Parts: sequence; structure tokens; C-alpha cells
Amino acid sequence: MLPIRSIGVLGLALLSALQLVSVVALVERSEAEHSGPLVMNTVDSALAHYRPQTHVSGRFRIQGSEAMYPLLTRLSLEFQRRQPNVVIDVRGGGSGKAIAEFLQPPLNKVGKVMWPEDRAVSFKMVASSRELFDNEVSEFVAQHGHEPTVVPVAVDAVALYVHKDNPLAGLTIDQADAIFSTTRNRGYSAAITRWGQLGVDNEWEQAPIQLYGRDRKSGTRAFFQEHVLAGGEFRVGSHDNPGAASVILDVSRDVFGIGYSGLGLHASFVRVVPLAEAPGMPFVTPLSTTVADQTYPLRRVLYLYADMSPHSPVPAAVQEFLAFIMSYEGQEAVVKAGFFPLPPDRTTKSPLASELSRAATMVR
Repeated sequence: MLPIRSIGVLGLALLSALQLVSVVALVERSEAEHSGPLVMNTVDSALAHYRPQTHVSGRFRIQGSEAMYPLLTRLSLEFQRRQPNVVIDVRGGGSGKAIAEFLQPPLNKVGKVMWPEDRAVSFKMVASSRELFDNEVSEFVAQHGHEPTVVPVAVDAVALYVHKDNPLAGLTIDQADAIFSTTRNRGYSAAITRWGQLGVDNEWEQAPIQLYGRDRKSGTRAFFQEHVLAGGEFRVGSHDNPGAASVILDVSRDVFGIGYSGLGLHASFVRVVPLAEAPGMPFVTPLSTTVADQTYPLRRVLYLYADMSPHSPVPAAVQEFLAFIMSYEGQEAVVKAGFFPLPPDRTTKSPLASELSRAATMVR
């Protein structure tokens, strides 16, 4: 490689352009690898097909999880191919921020009135990469008088990523806690700050571990804090990102970096670290089989939450979209987006699936 000083002004401009191309390529490659070896899945053939008898119309918004943004974008596009008169506004911003807004009192409690015809336009759902905490459900009930409606959408896994050249064989969950937290609630004997403490030698032995993760608005961060840090505190100095893909990009640029993010964003410039639940247990890589049988320890379900008051009708467009998610075509779109389909007991056998099917039939 030529020294930087010999490149010149034109060369520096070209270098900047190449760096921009590499960023785009990483994101595109990440999207392409959504259907790669980590996410080879098949959809349950027993699921009902989505065959609407008539077209509905309407507009609603889904806001929240950055990790779910590519999933919901794919679901929306596939749904709109079948229901072209429905407009779905998908936004990110993080699960935490969207949940906080979701828990706010309804308009009639703060002296505002919404006309029935406006409800279909303003209907919102929250995309969350974690379940609502008990205190959050209690707060919603206190403000709204009924529980929030929860709709499982897909199964995902949170993964730990390192640079593709990192030789680390695997980590136990308590080691991951000792890397990312100051509290070490899982009982590891000492803080892990250098790669040599994990048995990596040569140039790695004295190298400090650089941490990458998600910001405080992220549901993935909350999930990682609960399931890896056991509720502990994150180490100061981590490079926290608002977006899921940014974590992967940062780790791809830092040979001594490690970060956590959703599995659906895997790219060839980084490597997923196999995890073990406890010392002495085998390292497990997140695959369709290990996520399905729950041997991979950081499996999670992705959700939509909605305010479906028993006293107000749910817009027909929303009913159809939720019915589509539970259908064969909906779960097929989940797989195409690089996520894992729901297990059969969360679709064909759930009371929610039956209720959605009846509701969708009523509006057709």
C-alpha cells in the first residue's frame, strides 16, 4: 500500500469515495446475507395463506426498534403488493423512545378529542425488540384502562460480533458480562479489558478490547443488559450507536473491537462469536436449528404493541396487516428479511391468530 503522503489531493478524494463505497457495500452485503447460512429457514406449511377477498384502504404508522426496521419494511412492502391502498409509515428511533410515548395517557385524558375518521389515519403501533416490562404494562393499564395488545412478529437472536480476523473461539455469558459491564453480576472473577485475558495471543495479547453497542433508546441494549449483564451497569467508554447497522460497521473497521447487535445484520467483514450459557458448556452459534430449539442463549421474539381499546374499532387496514403477519406469506416475508419465523404455537394455535383471522374476515 502506498504511503498516504504520496497519494496527493486527487488520491485523497478517491480514497474518500472508496470509503463511502465500502460503507454502502457493507450495508448491501448485510442485506444480501439476510438469506445466508445463518438464517436458512422454512415456513410452517400448515399456516393459512393470506387471500383477501377485497381491498381495504387506510394509513397507519409503526415506530420503534431500529433492529426491526428492515423486517417491517419488508413486511410492509409485501403486504402493500396485496393491499395497494394501504399506506404504512415505518420509522425507527429505538424501542425505548417509542415505548415511552406509547405509555402516555390517551388524548381524551389530556382534554383532546379525536374524530372517529381521524383514528384510522393516526393509528400507531410500537415495534419493540423486547417485551414490555411489568411496570410498563401496569402504567399503560393505569393510563388507558386496558392492557396493550401484543403481536409477535418474528424470532431474532442478539449476537456478539468481532472483526473477521479475530481468532476468538467463543465466549461464555459470564465472560461477556465481564467485558461489557462494571458490575459483573454473573460472578466472573475480574473485569476483562484485554484480549489476552480470553486466551488470544500474539498481537492480540496486550491489545485493549474496544466496545461497541446500542444507545439508551434501544430495545436491543435493554435485552442485552437483562440477559447478559443480569441487570448490571454498562462499562463507561463503550461506543454506543443509535442504529443497529452502525455497530456492525464500527466492528468491521476495528480489528480489536467487539459489539452486540441483531443477528439479521450479519456481514462478511465481521464474525459472529459462538456463546456458551455457562463454563464447561459447548459454544453455540446462532443458526436456524439452535434458535428454534433455544440452545442459543440470546434468542428473542420481536413484537408489535398496539392500543386496541375494546370501546373503539380497530382500523380495517391494521386488522389486515396483522392477519398478514400471521399468515404463510407474512412469515415467508420474515424469512426473506433475514429473521426467523414464529414457531407454530405462536401463529396457528394462538388466540390472537384466531381473533385476527375472524376480524379480517369481517372486513372483507
